[in-house]
Amino acid sequence: MKIFHENEIREFVKVNPTAIEIVEEGFTALAKGIVTLPPIMRIDIPEHNGEIDVKTAYIKGLDTFAIKISSGFFNNSLIGLPSLSGMMILFQTKTGLTESILLDNGYLTDVRTAAAGAIASKYLAKSKVDRVGVIGTGTQARYQIEALSHVRDFKQLTVYGRNEESAKKYALEMESTLGVKVVIAKNVEELVKESEIVVTTTPSITPLIKADWLHPGLHITAMGSDAEHKQELEPLIFEKADIIACDVKSQCFRLGELHHALESQIITQHNENILEIGEIISGIKTGRIDERQITICDLTGTGVQDTVIARFAYNQLINK
Repeated sequence: MKIFHENEIREFVKVNPTAIEIVEEGFTALAKGIVTLPPIMRIDIPEHNGEIDVKTAYIKGLDTFAIKISSGFFNNSLIGLPSLSGMMILFQTKTGLTESILLDNGYLTDVRTAAAGAIASKYLAKSKVDRVGVIGTGTQARYQIEALSHVRDFKQLTVYGRNEESAKKYALEMESTLGVKVVIAKNVEELVKESEIVVTTTPSITPLIKADWLHPGLHITAMGSDAEHKQELEPLIFEKADIIACDVKSQCFRLGELHHALESQIITQHNENILEIGEIISGIKTGRIDERQITICDLTGTGVQDTVIARFAYNQLINK
């Protein structure tokens, strides 16, 4: 059994087109029905604004699969610690023996989550965009936009964060990283109305984006709502959307933004315009066909993403 640490993993796995392609392959496997994907196990620790998630998936025919244990403790920034941590354990499919422990402290989760966001925009956003918006100023707000830059060129990034100093720091860092103009929005409404792609990256428990702010051609990727109590989108948004996509319907109906729309009776589980992103990637279903369509993608994070990124990381590390 081999053990790898975060510094080694960061050296060989990046937020780049290769990671995006790897995660696309995972979603395609889901669409083909060759993945065993059990429900997420979650432990909530509300007194510390924290949670532990356990995710896994087996892709038929592969010689290894991963079990991922990840934590999100959203008060950590107040004491100078990252919000996310965790590890991935790679098992041999044939024997069940442990192949490797990847002590990534949540880095691989960050990479595969960012890749999924980029894939959503690749297949659902307009082909040409000038203005992109991100809600949140944390790690995912950085990685999501970095990944997005590999699938869409844009001239301006608008950011909104509750903490003004964090927003200023984010703007300076991302201007340097991406070489594009970064503007700090006064409020979420301003950001949404001025952007052609909006990415939400917060653990909010109250809706941040209202249906009245939507406009033709807008794409929204919502990736913060991965538990029943989290919510970044007003449910009425789904009434206005032309295409609704998600990573896994059954999971999103239980945990994601679709969960709230379902509870509000805005949608049903049988809506024909609700698609899984793997169905679009593999050509089973069609994504955006009109530049004026409004599209939404609800991402809750899947075990198949963890298995494909863990396998990729391991192969890179043992062949270094």
